[in-house]
Order: sequence, then structure tokens, then C-alpha cells
Amino acid sequence: MSNIKIGSKVKVHYIGTLKDGEEFDNSIKRKEPLKMVIGEGKVLKDFENTVRTMSVGDKKSVEILCEQAYGEVNPEAIVKSPRNEFPEGFRFIIDERIQGNTKSGNPATATILEVTKTEVTLDMNHPLAGKDLNFEIELLEIEK
Repeated sequence: MSNIKIGSKVKVHYIGTLKDGEEFDNSIKRKEPLKMVIGEGKVLKDFENTVRTMSVGDKKSVEILCEQAYGEVNPEAIVKSPRNEFPEGFRFIIDERIQGNTKSGNPATATILEVTKTEVTLDMNHPLAGKDLNFEIELLEIEK
């Protein structure tokens, strides 16, 4: 039985894949385990709930449907922005993730979908929106 409670600090390794097996994240390859505090809400709820059932050394798999992960793709989050609002000399690369600020000054991340002479189409959805996710999780440590 797990002795993980709200507020427990844990370290896990994980491999995240899509339904087709494409890997989107791997803490083992980065040689950097995920450090998380149970109950903080900084990771997907189903990921955290799986970790809460584990003991050190356990390995578990969990499938998280897109509705419980990053949601469906929101068509309203695909926007067109005037090209002249980008800095001079900006390199537009299709499918590249970029960071900037919204008109209200808030930070934003988007993927470039299309570029014309006058505008840039940006997808403001999370890159994993609309995708079911699979995780292989290994609990490495529960801090005392």
C-alpha cells in the first residue's frame, strides 16, 4: 500500500506516448526525474492519481483521454495575426512553437500554421490538445 498523501514530495520517471506509439516526452532520456508535490495540481490529475497508488520501485501505465488531459482542439484558439506585428527579421517556420505576448501583454505560446504576405495563422492550443496520452510511470522516491 502506498504511503503517499497530499503534500508528499515524490520523484518519478515517465515516458509519454501517443496512441500510435510516438513519444512526446521522456524523463529518462533527459536524465531528469519529475519532482512533484502531490495535491499541487501542476501535473495532469490522472497522472497524479496513478502516482498516489504507487510504492517506491513500482511501475504503472496510465492512459489519459484528451478530455482529461489538454482537452479537445478549440477552433477559436486558431487565430490570424498581422505579419507586421512581429519583430522585423522574424523567421517564420511552419509548425514551430513560438512565444510572445498577447495584445493585453500576457505571455502566450503558439504554433505557426501558415504565413502569407500580410498575416500569420497561429494555433494557440496546447500541442497535445485533442490527443489521448499514455504514460509509463516509475516511482523513484518519496521524500521523508
